[in-house]
Amino acid sequence: MTKVTSIARQTILLVEDEKDLANEIKLELERLGHRVRVASVAEAADAARVGDAAMLIMDRMVHGEDSLKTLEVLRKERVKVPVLVISALGSIDERVRGLKAGGDDYLTKPFAMAELAARVEALMRRLDDVRTTKLRVGELEMDLIEHTVHRGDTRIDLLPREFKLLEYFLRHPGQVITRAMLLEDVWQYHFSLETNVVDVHISNLRKKIDPRGAPSSLIVNIRGAGFMLDDDA
Repeated sequence: MTKVTSIARQTILLVEDEKDLANEIKLELERLGHRVRVASVAEAADAARVGDAAMLIMDRMVHGEDSLKTLEVLRKERVKVPVLVISALGSIDERVRGLKAGGDDYLTKPFAMAELAARVEALMRRLDDVRTTKLRVGELEMDLIEHTVHRGDTRIDLLPREFKLLEYFLRHPGQVITRAMLLEDVWQYHFSLETNVVDVHISNLRKKIDPRGAPSSLIVNIRGAGFMLDDDA
């Protein structure tokens, strides 16, 4: 297998056939310190397979072909490189298609360069987070490799969605987490949705992680804002 250099791992591959837009994106990201290389769909896919990319930015329609087909293939091959899909196809159905195909985020054209840069930074931070194998706040510890959770010496059995929800809180201790943030980052809903699914899952999670008779929960309600994992509890 090709040896991957640290520089290669930091490279963002950009798949965009509008030359002016590709150049604008490249200049903006390079201004922020990222290394960017414009590539074809095939070149980006090959680079992702051997780990020669930190992330991909892929336009949906490239020379008349839908790049989601390639993205679906990569995900079936268990290639986990973060992918930001950009597209003029901005309906809810199209965004959902992009996310279901394996996109980590979906940005509709036209967009401000500042927004694209912010989304790239978020995905890059998420990539750094993935390298962590254990998360711990107080007595609560999560092993991301073994997929286990303990509070002190007590093992806590969680359903898959509860595990992802707790992981999100453990990655953001002491921070206010809104319902919108959880719907987008845990449930992958990148559009407005009226639902009480977050409150139901947090209620179930509290019952499992809080000791019986505890005066307060580790996950506290922040009135009018959302929730917070109390790292001082």
